[in-house]
Amino acid sequence: MQNSEAMALAVALLAAAGELTQRINDGVVERGFEGRPAYGFAFARLAAGGATVTDLAAHLGVTKQAASQLVDELVRKGYVERHPHPDDARARLIVLTERGRACTRAAEEAAADVVRAWGDLLGEGEMRALHDRLARIAPYGPIRPAW
Repeated sequence: MQNSEAMALAVALLAAAGELTQRINDGVVERGFEGRPAYGFAFARLAAGGATVTDLAAHLGVTKQAASQLVDELVRKGYVERHPHPDDARARLIVLTERGRACTRAAEEAAADVVRAWGDLLGEGEMRALHDRLARIAPYGPIRPAW
């Protein structure tokens, strides 16, 4: 593959990821939640039982200060709560509230809507092949914003 072809493929993948992110966020907003794409990337880490600000910063690829500011915003909006950490008295565990879990479910529904639309466009066989190939390229993520 020549450089220009490789670049065209890279641009197409980035455009697809950007469209997916935006359409999921739009779907979340349409379902009555206030948010921005960064929330979803944070929720992906918090959904597995919570995380510290340090864990969240590493997951998002940002400073602890930036992660702390995001957590403050999410607390104000009622999406997360700070709890005492069960293993570290100095740390706080950030966990999703019921509102945060509901927002996550809304994001899952919106993602399913987007993927169904792609399936209508490509067909079931091509969608399965696309999934299989993408899973071979990036089987474990990370799933983080491209700041």
